[in-house]
Amino acid sequence: MTNSPSNALDIVGVRKSYGSLQALKGVEFSIPRGEFFGLLGPNGAGKSTLISIIAGLVQADVGQIAVLGHDTVGDFRHARRLLGVVPQELVFDPFFKVRDMLRIQAGYYGAGREVWPWIDEMLERLDLTSKANTSMRALSGGMKRRVLIAQALVHKPPVVILDEPTAGVDVELRRTLWQFMSDLHRQGQTVVLTTHYLEEAQEMCSRIAILDRGEVKALESTRQLLRRHPFRFLRVKLAGNAALPEALRELVASESDGSIELKLETGKHPIGSVFDALRDAGVAIEDVQTRDPDLEDIFVELTR
Repeated sequence: MTNSPSNALDIVGVRKSYGSLQALKGVEFSIPRGEFFGLLGPNGAGKSTLISIIAGLVQADVGQIAVLGHDTVGDFRHARRLLGVVPQELVFDPFFKVRDMLRIQAGYYGAGREVWPWIDEMLERLDLTSKANTSMRALSGGMKRRVLIAQALVHKPPVVILDEPTAGVDVELRRTLWQFMSDLHRQGQTVVLTTHYLEEAQEMCSRIAILDRGEVKALESTRQLLRRHPFRFLRVKLAGNAALPEALRELVASESDGSIELKLETGKHPIGSVFDALRDAGVAIEDVQTRDPDLEDIFVELTR
């Protein structure tokens, strides 16, 4: 793989160890310009380490990363100007007001008054206008996270990394953020998202990489990933709290609220055979539902 300015990110053979712990084991993939990309994985998978290397906060032991063709080590000034990162942690300066802090942040990238209208637009889009002259330390956690998002976007970077941007926030902020990022994406911005809310990734991302124990376990379009495993789920509620026949116990995926969810492999476990087994056992069905696998089901399959 070679670095290409047609790609927003090129990640080539990246390895990183902390003592005996191998955080990244030769991670390698590219993200084309304009893609809404999901980087998923369980805790400890290596996602934060990879993001820290991309952002220049951590140095890789081996490998290379480029942002729009600019190497993050050899050409770090260009690479960092092209990148905006929204971190997981609420990192802020408590002594500045919101608008002042955003203007100072823009100055770090050599931007001046020409971006002030953009700052005001972000304040409005993120519902921060009423807090523009409020000290950062006086804001709620959700408001601080909104400011971090604006801070990452203040210099209009073409590549944005959102590291758990909706962790611990309310539904209103989640909707506001996704509407704002969807608008930016339609204008050509590349967005990389990490999240534990897999329904967000399923809805927003066109392609997904699943990282587990420092390795890429899957790298496919969201649609392909959802079709990866040929199974579906059947949820049944048995009348009179009847027990499930022993022949069906091996198919149980979960049990909750008096219902049992069965995982049925396509071609191997027809739905009709489940109904036949229940009828033969004299068990009546009170309610039944079917569903196709979602991203969470695929994620669990790949990382358990």
